[in-house]
Amino acid sequence: MSVQQFRLPDVGEGLTEAEIVTWRVAPGDPVGLNDILVDIETAKAVVELPSPYAGVVDRLLAEEGQTVEVGSPIIAIRTGGDADAAPDAASPPAEEPAEEPAEERTAVLVGYGVSAQARTRRPRRATPSVRPAEPARRPHTSRPPVLTKPPLRKLAKDLGVELADVRGSGPGGRITRQDLLDHTTGPAPVAEHRSDERLPVRGVRKATAAAMVASAFTAPHVTEFLTVDMTGTVEFVDRLKQDPSFQGIKVSPLLVASLALLDAIRRHPDVNARWDEENQEIVRFADVNLGIAAATPRGLLVPNVKAAQTLPVRDLAVALNELAGTAREGRTRPADLAGGTVTITNIGVFGVDAGTPILNPGEAAILCLGALRRMPWVVDEQVVPRWTVQLSLSFDHRLVDGELGSRVLAHVGRFLEDPLWGLALR
Repeated sequence: MSVQQFRLPDVGEGLTEAEIVTWRVAPGDPVGLNDILVDIETAKAVVELPSPYAGVVDRLLAEEGQTVEVGSPIIAIRTGGDADAAPDAASPPAEEPAEEPAEERTAVLVGYGVSAQARTRRPRRATPSVRPAEPARRPHTSRPPVLTKPPLRKLAKDLGVELADVRGSGPGGRITRQDLLDHTTGPAPVAEHRSDERLPVRGVRKATAAAMVASAFTAPHVTEFLTVDMTGTVEFVDRLKQDPSFQGIKVSPLLVASLALLDAIRRHPDVNARWDEENQEIVRFADVNLGIAAATPRGLLVPNVKAAQTLPVRDLAVALNELAGTAREGRTRPADLAGGTVTITNIGVFGVDAGTPILNPGEAAILCLGALRRMPWVVDEQVVPRWTVQLSLSFDHRLVDGELGSRVLAHVGRFLEDPLWGLALR
């Protein structure tokens, strides 16, 4: 029998640390190869880590909520012929070698890669081989699962409440928020005391804050606005919804706006670029990796559709739906968050008419969609009700001058007024 330590891997995005969110196993649990051990949160996404070993969990070396550096051990797994047996209380734990080898193999998960930096340690002093016997470990006993939602598990952890001690009043004994609050309230205090709440900045919020500050104080932003008659887009979306080939696919004006921006970039490729300060160069991207800003419970995420300019209309609609779905469920892959070249943000879903969006770092433009509203509009010298939206385009003035930015925004507006005209030009 041997005990293998699984070290936190580099998930391939150059990250140096991650937070332990939820352990899926406990000491004494059997695990198979590629069974999910733990959920970790990086600066970009929540990632499930599978086991590189088959055996029995010996110890958890990191606690939930703890931030761990890449390469640090997080769990110990007993492997080998005796892995299924509980550890003998009379036998001392295995001695660590007096000196570790210069190069140490790290368990690598498929698709994660390893850190480029070799990790070495100083030789340890030899210690006497006799150690006092450890007390017998308490056998792992299974307890009935506690039925509640993940947000309430976090609330219980913050309040220091053991969920097993709370009586659930929901269907099937499920614990509700009110059950948890009733359990912790107790006798009413004599006088209510309010105090400010301090929340740690980490994960997606920490990464977003750093990126927005870097962008706002590095790239000179310019924002232009355009109000557009969207009636043609609304009618086009209705036609797609009736098309049998789009059955089961969510179609919205965001799809048409994506097509409009992709067509504008095809005509004006200089807007699909980034400024390389170190080399004093402008890098024009070969593909349009279209980012879609998504508000999630974990914060702002901007997953992107790779090479979006190559996709037919139906495939683009499917890709946009998949991005939105995985972002809402917290399953966005780190690879989907990397490599964006231009972004669309839709603040209209919150009932807001316009904004001045900040550029995603490394991009030259971001298109903002406001709320779709029924407004009076002049058509053929007659005032009639039409669907309208306000567009705003922020761009990096180092790469995009006023003329280029105006032409891009005007083309997007023209496309949205008459999508069939725009598609005929593709």
